Amino acid sequence: MAVLTDIEPEIERALRRLEPLTPYAEVMAQTTGGERLRLDRESRAASPSPALEGAAFRAWAHDRWLETAASGLSARTLAAAADALAARLQSAPSGGRPPGEAPRGGGERSTVEQRPAADFSLDDRIAWAQERFDWATAVPGVKNAFVAVLSIRDDRLFRSTAGARCHQRLRRMLGQVLCLAMENGKVTTDRAAAGMTGGVEVLDQIDRPRVEKAGRDAVALLSAGAAPAGRMRVILDPSTTGTFAHESFGHGTEADQILRDRSYLKPLLGTVVGPEQLTIVDHGDYEGGWGQIYFDDEGVPAQRTVLVDHGRFVEVLHDRESAAALGRRPTGNARRADFLSRTFVRMTNTYVEPGDWGLNELVREAGDGVLLENFTSGIEDPLGGNMQLKVAKARRIVHGELGEILPPMALSGKVLDFLPAIRGISGAKDFSVFPGFCGKGHTDLIVNGSGGPYLLSEAVVGPA
Repeated sequence: MAVLTDIEPEIERALRRLEPLTPYAEVMAQTTGGERLRLDRESRAASPSPALEGAAFRAWAHDRWLETAASGLSARTLAAAADALAARLQSAPSGGRPPGEAPRGGGERSTVEQRPAADFSLDDRIAWAQERFDWATAVPGVKNAFVAVLSIRDDRLFRSTAGARCHQRLRRMLGQVLCLAMENGKVTTDRAAAGMTGGVEVLDQIDRPRVEKAGRDAVALLSAGAAPAGRMRVILDPSTTGTFAHESFGHGTEADQILRDRSYLKPLLGTVVGPEQLTIVDHGDYEGGWGQIYFDDEGVPAQRTVLVDHGRFVEVLHDRESAAALGRRPTGNARRADFLSRTFVRMTNTYVEPGDWGLNELVREAGDGVLLENFTSGIEDPLGGNMQLKVAKARRIVHGELGEILPPMALSGKVLDFLPAIRGISGAKDFSVFPGFCGKGHTDLIVNGSGGPYLLSEAVVGPA
């Protein structure tokens, strides 16, 4: 696979072919790949993740962007892609400037790996997975376990005719142990997982106590009673709080949705939408966050953007075009899934900031209700303002104390009903950012982090 800095002169030459034909042009060159391993009682499968290398060229033509892509990074392939774009520019009307101010400068950033994934051999991966499998299946009642390890390499080099140069080398590591319990034909599961930017040290979070707890909870779910249904007090665990942040102030705060009148949040910008203790942030350069980036795919530095500031909805996420249209500045949220995809306004790491409650205080405050744990999925309706959060398990709360385990549950309803009912948010010691993947609609899948601490509100819940 090509080293981007080695072929940078060829990238520069291809970009300069466009300079006489347009007021602005840019290129994002990329190499990506990784390794994956899956192990269970019956099988073991190791394979490389799909490897891609290529470049996306983009140039402004009077009143719109034109793009081409190079599948490969040879000098001939890069020149051919630039020439194809040049031919389109020659037939386009002249004049006009691209929206917003073009980023200049940039830098060089790389993920710090305390224990590099490149040194984590196949034998090492198998030994790590086998050890977690043994821990899980040693729990009485756990019949099988599915252990997965995924490492991702993503190198991107951005150059523009305005002088921007941004080179980022991102390394991500994800591990998961799914414990499977079975009795009389009934199957239940629970999992322990961790995913961050970094190296093999990320996997240390999946230790024996976490794996054994997931195994015990999978077994306990076999005899769990029916999940309650109706409107009640609910506590979201940190993973579910993150899903709430993503689904409530996620796609609806991506400014291209605002411009298309596809967000229920548009008329609420600048208004109070929740309690004073609620702050929601999108932070591209959150250290260790699964969705961490250093620069977006327009060359804008990643940054911390406060969406909800102490209950007030104050900002949305921008690329150059939306920022220019709304009189704002780009927030570093223009992202391509890869060089074959176009840029969209996308989230990075979206989370609820910690409050000052303890979990025990939230449980006592809830009185009676449920604690939702271990998110599995979320759905939002950016136009109607509805959301649904699903979890793998829950705990009943009775008279201010945690009680029996409950089977998978779902929370459904309107975000604007959920927000004012928030009564408490726990502190920094409970805060975590969790790994996920997010599509714009059902396409252009990107890595995305979401997180927070525990959060107490009120909502309609029921069996998932």
